[in-house]
Amino acid sequence: MQASDSDLLVIDNELLRRFGGRGPRYTSYPTADRFDDRVGPERYGQALQARAARRGEPLGLYVHIPFCRSICYYCACNKIGTKHASAAAPYLAALEREVALVTALTGTGQPISHLHFGGGTPTFISDEELGALIDMLHRSFEFRDDGEYSIEVDPRTVSPRRAHALRAMGLNRVSLGVQDFDPVVQAAVNRIQPYRQTVELMEAARAAGFRSINVDLIYGLPKQHHAGFEETVRKTIAAGPDRIALYHYAHLPALFKPQRRIAEADLPSSEEKARMFEAAVAMFEAAGYRHLGLDHFARDDDELAVARREGRLHRNFQGYCSHDSGDLIALGVSAISSIGDVYAQNDKVLDGYYRRIERGELPVVRGIALDADDFVRRDAINALMCNFRLDWDALDARRGIDSRRWLAGSIEALAPLVQAGAVRVDERGVEVLARGRLLVRAVAMAFDRHLAQSSSGASYSRIA
Repeated sequence: MQASDSDLLVIDNELLRRFGGRGPRYTSYPTADRFDDRVGPERYGQALQARAARRGEPLGLYVHIPFCRSICYYCACNKIGTKHASAAAPYLAALEREVALVTALTGTGQPISHLHFGGGTPTFISDEELGALIDMLHRSFEFRDDGEYSIEVDPRTVSPRRAHALRAMGLNRVSLGVQDFDPVVQAAVNRIQPYRQTVELMEAARAAGFRSINVDLIYGLPKQHHAGFEETVRKTIAAGPDRIALYHYAHLPALFKPQRRIAEADLPSSEEKARMFEAAVAMFEAAGYRHLGLDHFARDDDELAVARREGRLHRNFQGYCSHDSGDLIALGVSAISSIGDVYAQNDKVLDGYYRRIERGELPVVRGIALDADDFVRRDAINALMCNFRLDWDALDARRGIDSRRWLAGSIEALAPLVQAGAVRVDERGVEVLARGRLLVRAVAMAFDRHLAQSSSGASYSRIA
C-alpha cells in the first residue's frame, strides 16, 4: 500500500476537539515511560554481543552532548547549563571509554549508515574536540560513503566559517534551532537569535555542501500571536530550508524546571495556537512543503517526501528517515539505544554516568526487553506513524502471523475514529485518512498494549 501523492493534510477542528487529548509521540514502542531497571548493563551487554553476528544489518550511532551555554526556558531536553568550555574534556573522555566498552562486545568495524549528534548543544564543543570525537568513532566503526551524518546546531554558536569546518569533518546534514524570529518571543524564552545570523549560517551550510538543512519552529510559546508567528513562517520559507519541524510547545513546568520561568499568563490561548498552526500549514503547502507526519514537513523533492510518497518512510528516536534505521547504539548521558530486542537507556545524571564509566561498566540504568507482541505492534505503529497505512499482508509476511486476528482488539478500539471518518479499516489494512492525519498518535494508541493494560503516570503532550 503506497501513500497517495494527492493526499493533503486536512485540519478538522471538530475531530481534533473530540480525539485530540494527550498521548505518546511514539519515538519508540514500547515507549520510554515503560522502561525499568530489569534491563541494565548485563542485559544490554548480551544484546551487543548478539549484534556482533549481525554486521550486515543496518546500524546507526547517536551521540548526546548535554552542554548548553545558556538554557532556553521552553526546553525539555536533557541538558546542562555551563559557560565553562572545560566541561567538555572529561565528558569526551568518558564517551571514548563508553565506545571501548561497546566495541569490546560488538567488535570494531561495524558498518554505520547514519550518525546523529544531539543535545543539549553539540556545537558547545570546539571544532578540534568534535573532530577528535569523529576520528575516534571512525577508528571504532566503519562509516559508509553514502551514510547520513547529521548534527543539531545552535546558530548562535556556529559562524559561517565554522559551517565549512563541520562539513569538512564528514557531516552532511544539519538541523538549526530557531523556534521564533520575533525578538519579543525570543526574550521571553531566553534565546536572542537575529534572523540574519540564521540566514547567513544556512547560506554557508549550502555553500559548504550539506545535503539537507532542517529548521525547528515552535508554536505556543509565551508572547506569541498568530500575526507574529506568520511572519516567522514567512521568513523561514524565504530562507529555503529543505525540511521544517513545527513543534507544539508542551508546558510542563512540574517536569522541566526551566519552564517555571515562563509566566502562564503569557502563553497563547488554544484558539490562538490553532490559528498559528493552521496558517503555518497553509503557508508551507503553498510553498511546496509536504506534510510527512506529526509536525514535520519537507520540500516535495526532498528524499523524505519521496520516501513518504513511496511508502518507505521510517522513524527512530531522532525523527523520520528515508531508510530502515535498524539498530542504534546511543552514547552519552541519558542516551537510548535500540539493539535487537532491547531498548537501553544510560544514566540521566552526569555524575552517575561518570561513575559507571569509571567502574568499567556500560552506563545503562533502565530499559525494556521486547517480546513477540511488542514487535508486531511496533511494526504496526511505525507503519501508521510513517506512512499513515498498515498493510495486513505485509505485516503477516514480516512476522509470520494472522495480523487481523492478532490485532483484533486494536481494530475494535479504532471504531470511534472509523465512525468519525478519520480512519478506514478494510480487508487490505488500516488507513489514516487526510482528516485524521493530525490524530495519528491517537490511532497508534489503539495498538499500544502497554497503554491499554496500565497507566505509567507519564505526562504526555497534547496530540493536537
